[in-house]
Amino acid sequence: MVSEKQPIYVVPENVQRIFGQDAQRNNILAARIVADIIKTTLGPKGMDKMLVDSDGNVVVTNDGVTILKEMEIEHPAAKMMVEIAKTQENEVGDGTTTAVMIAGKLLENAEKLLDKKIHPTIITKGYQIAAEKSLEILNSLATRITTDDDYTLRQVAITSMTGKGVENVKEKFANIIVGAVKQIEDFGKIDLNNIKLEKIKGSSIRDTEIISGIVLDMEKVNIDMPKSVEDAKIALIDFSIEIKNPDIDTKISISTPEQLQGFIDSEERALRGMIDKIKKTGASVVFCQKGIDDVAQYYLTKNKIYACRRVNKSDMEKLARATGGKIVSNIDDLSNEDLGGAKSVEEVKQGENTLTYVTGCINPKAITIIIRGGSEHVMDETERAIMDGLGDVSAVLKDGMVVSGGGAIEIELAKRLRIFSQSLFGRERLAVEEFAAALESIPITLAENAGLDPIDILTELKAKHDEGMEHFGLNLFKGNVEDTFEAGIIEPLKVKTQAISSASEVANMILRIDDVISSGRRNKEGRMPEME
Repeated sequence: MVSEKQPIYVVPENVQRIFGQDAQRNNILAARIVADIIKTTLGPKGMDKMLVDSDGNVVVTNDGVTILKEMEIEHPAAKMMVEIAKTQENEVGDGTTTAVMIAGKLLENAEKLLDKKIHPTIITKGYQIAAEKSLEILNSLATRITTDDDYTLRQVAITSMTGKGVENVKEKFANIIVGAVKQIEDFGKIDLNNIKLEKIKGSSIRDTEIISGIVLDMEKVNIDMPKSVEDAKIALIDFSIEIKNPDIDTKISISTPEQLQGFIDSEERALRGMIDKIKKTGASVVFCQKGIDDVAQYYLTKNKIYACRRVNKSDMEKLARATGGKIVSNIDDLSNEDLGGAKSVEEVKQGENTLTYVTGCINPKAITIIIRGGSEHVMDETERAIMDGLGDVSAVLKDGMVVSGGGAIEIELAKRLRIFSQSLFGRERLAVEEFAAALESIPITLAENAGLDPIDILTELKAKHDEGMEHFGLNLFKGNVEDTFEAGIIEPLKVKTQAISSASEVANMILRIDDVISSGRRNKEGRMPEME
């Protein structure tokens, strides 16, 4: 007979389990820590983070998603916060810090409700109601603009780049970004893959420029090749122009010097035959994804063909889109129909760098932004600033809707959500009110990061919005409260709707978890994933 006190093991001893309130509190704490880490980076006065990996590589940035990607995060709930930052980045390209902060604040406020014995399902239902109402209110508050409104588009780009170290050249960068996005727009469709960002060390970020065409950070394979080719016919190939070595050990018996010479000559004939096939197609330029043999380089030079080797796959794809060419994998399949076209292919030396410019492409939608800077860290942060600007401007061009920045939209949204909550009955009303309070954390944090008194700022903002001044927010460059829409602090509607949707979804998912059980699998270091 089995004793009643005998323990029953359902899972192995090495499996960790946290359940009930402990699971909820641990998950909420982990998510809040992630939000707190990037909190100080929000806004134009936000600070940067320096991230150093085990190899000593350094990343200096205040871009929320970059910080979270570079960090080693193990807690499963914290990883969910990283996912919403990645989603925000992929969908819009900006607003990652906002999304994570709102999610963190929603969970922090939910903890207050849990302390009042309100069930998590009630809280999640209230948050869901608030999120749906928020999207409805946001659409009613948004201002529609036309694609010809270059001033507003430039202000959107400037707003997205503030706080990323490019303020002194923001006007120039805004013009570059708006010009680039409008050039690649195709009947309302925008593919940012048509914009190539090329970083070249040297000079300063003021010398960043836009080129109509594709610029490759590489030189021709032979110095005697033509320096430039006009009306270029371009072959894009991803096979090696060299003799392949056998995959297995091979022995060749040679008994006379003539046999050795014949073997060498046969290799040369094979390479010459490959070059002859390329020449017969009419190609005057070759971009090869793999290697080009020295002998092949000689024959290409002899035929006055410009060639570059080991071109990145992503660059090959951009060249294909720009020139209208096809990437060919077999020399026997290469034909005149596969060639791309460009008015000019030219090697250009700029300081210590040698670049290949492919301009006057068949597809004018393909362009390159050359980013310059004194160090890799400066160029990387400039690239992130430009990417944010490109994402925001493309989002506005797609749906034509913008909202006031500087925390104005969050304050107005919180105000209207509180009015809406009065129409609700039951405990969900408390969750809606906490949702509104979470939105107010954005202007509060903006004020804190700028060294202003957050309580004074919040009080003044609420007073202005109660008077019907719905566009009033924080202008941190002046350190006061004013109409941010008129001041040119403008953001895409998509940034706000995506941030609220993602934040509310992840907060609700974390709140519904009351049991965390590790799978029993160990990580590379032999440790169980941390859950505490």
